[in-house]
Amino acid sequence: MELYDVWFVLIAVLWIGYFFLEGFDFGVGVLTKLLARNRPEKRVLINTIGPVWDGNEVWLLSAGGATFAAFPEWYATLFSGFYLPLLIILVCLIVRGVAFEYRAKRPEEKWQRNWETAIFWTSLIPAFLWGVAFGNIVRGVKIDQNFEYVGNFWDLLNPYALLGGVVTLTLFTFHGAVFTALKTVGDIRERARGLALKVGLVTAVAALGFLLWTQVRDGNTQSLVAMIIAVVALVAALGANQVGREGWSFTFSGVTIVAAVAMLFLSLFPDVMPSSLNPDWSLTVSNASSSPYTLKIMTWCAAIATPIVLLYQSWTYWVFRKRIGTQHIADAAH
Repeated sequence: MELYDVWFVLIAVLWIGYFFLEGFDFGVGVLTKLLARNRPEKRVLINTIGPVWDGNEVWLLSAGGATFAAFPEWYATLFSGFYLPLLIILVCLIVRGVAFEYRAKRPEEKWQRNWETAIFWTSLIPAFLWGVAFGNIVRGVKIDQNFEYVGNFWDLLNPYALLGGVVTLTLFTFHGAVFTALKTVGDIRERARGLALKVGLVTAVAALGFLLWTQVRDGNTQSLVAMIIAVVALVAALGANQVGREGWSFTFSGVTIVAAVAMLFLSLFPDVMPSSLNPDWSLTVSNASSSPYTLKIMTWCAAIATPIVLLYQSWTYWVFRKRIGTQHIADAAH
């Protein structure tokens, strides 16, 4: 196995970690409108992810930085071709971070309500657009012989990619509902489980259609195995949710995300960005990668830094592991 193959796997792992962690993060943001009935409940939902949301986004920075360093041709074509949707995602993430920090800075109801609305939309939009982006990467886009994107924004809004957006949005919302049930007590916990069932059924239909479409178009034996794992895990997550085993339900919903994203990368390999104009013009792990020396240095850096980051983030989740409810929310006057 060449170093560029190793880095393709590592980048896939970074994206899997990002979608696993930021997935429930986005889902909880969406639930601030769908689940919470009053301001204390919205505060409960926000507090479940308050200590971890910014750490989850580090995985996106790592994935983007690793792509830039290991596969500069891929990075250049991806960010020039997908400029508008990626810009929208970036703006949403900036506004979302500001909303988390500024929401409680003033006591006025209108001030807090506006920031809560911002949290909802800046969670929903990226959750949808990430699916659209990855759907287009797997499907293939208009890349010419110079490895440059020659399509336009409307080419990205095709049925396959839009279905991918629906899948990520519903799957992340389901993941967030299960996480909410795991992290809360009382009535909001029960309602989160009920909403998780409804969203999970919609997710199952959309995900099954998208994964089957992917397998028929670009699949292989490895991607088929990943698809089966994703489907079985989603069914198991729904079953565990129904019997009140939130920990197992969250684990299985996470496995669903891991297996589904892994399937996309397995379907993609050895391409990193297929050309829909001519397969010979596709970006691959070999023609899009950095020099062997660059990859070697990156490998040593990753081997040292990654375990430290994983240990620190695991410790963070352990510290903030307890459930919360509206009784833990201090009166606004205080």
